[in-house]
Amino acid sequence: MNDIKEYTEKIFEDIKHMDDGGNEYWFARELMPILQYNLWQNFHRKIKLAMDNCSESDINNPDHFIDINKMVSIGSKTKRKIQDYKLSRYACYLIVLNCDPRKKVIALAKTYFAIQTRKQES
Repeated sequence: MNDIKEYTEKIFEDIKHMDDGGNEYWFARELMPILQYNLWQNFHRKIKLAMDNCSESDINNPDHFIDINKMVSIGSKTKRKIQDYKLSRYACYLIVLNCDPRKKVIALAKTYFAIQTRKQES
């Protein structure tokens, strides 16, 4: 990732999606490599911790972590179902809070999601 794109806030904007209601969301599988996680199992642990944090704050998980399945091509015209999540800005923020703080991109992600959340509240 470092070779392809300099780490700036733009990397999070580039993978942001909008639904028909104008709500922003991110897919966990797109966020994972940006946060320098190579294995879904490792990143999924961070998602689960974030979900626990959300529940412990008495905030409804399904509003922020929408469990979805995607079909992906695995070659020879064959597809396989994989797990993913549609994440709110708040969910992304909770995930990065549980990631390795020594990574520069994690510090950037924390700042990005915190500042953007404050802008949304204003």
